[in-house]
Amino acid sequence: MAALSTPTRAARRTAPGRALPPDAVRRGALALVVLGALGVLALWWADTPRVAGAAGWLTGAGRITGLLAGYAAPVLLLLMARIPLLEREVGADRLARWHAYGGRYLVSLVTVHVLTVVWGYALTDGQGLWGQTVEIVFHFPDMLKATAATLLLLGTGAVSARAARRRLGYETWYYLHLATYLAVALGFAHQLTTGADLSDGPAKAGWYLLYFGTAAALARYRLLSPYLRDRRHRLEVAEVRAEGPGVVSVFLTGRRLEELRAEPGQFFRLQFLAPGLRWASHPYSLSAPPHPRFLRFTVKDLGGHSAALAALAPGTGVRAEGPYGAFTARRHRGGPVLLLGAGVGVTPLRALAETLPGQLTLVQRARRPEDVLFRRELAAVAAQRGVRVHELLGGRAEVGDLGAALHRLVPGLARHEVYLCGPEEFTADAVRALRAAGVRADRVHHESFAL
Repeated sequence: MAALSTPTRAARRTAPGRALPPDAVRRGALALVVLGALGVLALWWADTPRVAGAAGWLTGAGRITGLLAGYAAPVLLLLMARIPLLEREVGADRLARWHAYGGRYLVSLVTVHVLTVVWGYALTDGQGLWGQTVEIVFHFPDMLKATAATLLLLGTGAVSARAARRRLGYETWYYLHLATYLAVALGFAHQLTTGADLSDGPAKAGWYLLYFGTAAALARYRLLSPYLRDRRHRLEVAEVRAEGPGVVSVFLTGRRLEELRAEPGQFFRLQFLAPGLRWASHPYSLSAPPHPRFLRFTVKDLGGHSAALAALAPGTGVRAEGPYGAFTARRHRGGPVLLLGAGVGVTPLRALAETLPGQLTLVQRARRPEDVLFRRELAAVAAQRGVRVHELLGGRAEVGDLGAALHRLVPGLARHEVYLCGPEEFTADAVRALRAAGVRADRVHHESFAL
């Protein structure tokens, strides 16, 4: 494997031609989501001749928020269904952010829906809030399932809050998050049996299409595609190699790897079939251009799953979902490029440095010289392609203002297109520094997997 791990002409790959204008899929997806929401509001409008009194306004608010929540739930699942077009053109990190933002709105909509419906019905029937709650939960059709769905959604929202996420391991959070699927399934019958706006006709048919279409997409891309890919490519660990303190590269081999059509900058979700690892799938970026004989991923020991990869034995089977991500040459719009990375975030930049066309500058941020990754490989790429490679070493006090440091290393910084990858805090600081330096927002590309 030693000869395969260094930059080679055979490993290089030119970027596929772009069939769609930049951001066309992103804008189209957002437009579809907005149009769908407007269509849902139109259902309520068409079925509501007039609203009168406090009870009517509360009940109307409950119907609107219930419809929007019922619409949002499958849309959020579609965002994370690993649909290739969305993953390639929109990007996994942007989809994850949309999913996270939408999840907060969904929890809010469900909360308002429950409160306004109970309150509105209580005013209409002349009951207290507690009595009306008991009446709805135990005597309305499918409300026990809907109540369970509500509790599951609220619980998922609680464990997904930033403060809770910091205290949970990735695997724990991931499996708790799967409760969302059960919540959506439990809530579906309630929407049709008690939702006055979905009782009959095209609206009901459209609701079935939305939910069963979502289920089909999830089955296709989250279950069937990985299974077929696993059967076809038979990926396994070929070698695990130390790259630096707490950092290893995992080399995978398999059959027909070129048919994966992976691109530099993309990532796979890998599930290693070893004790303690087989039930967790994590995203890892390619750290070298895809090769017909191997794929390389470089991982930092962050505890748990990533730490265990250093002990993987050759021959360990691997299930892989992907390739995913829009952090590729497809985003390149011409002109000079800055590849800016910190820590293990330099891994996709290492692959792009070998393949991205044009004038390239790579800046790697690290605290200590021994933390710099791929020094020899990047020196070879620099010699072959004329890439300018810089190391920005030291703590914050030593480096000083990041924007000023980049100005010193990268002449004409504002004219550059930037590919940025690193820890969340570093990425946020770098985006602020780049924007202050005059780099346009649409020319700063970054992906993260914090969700």
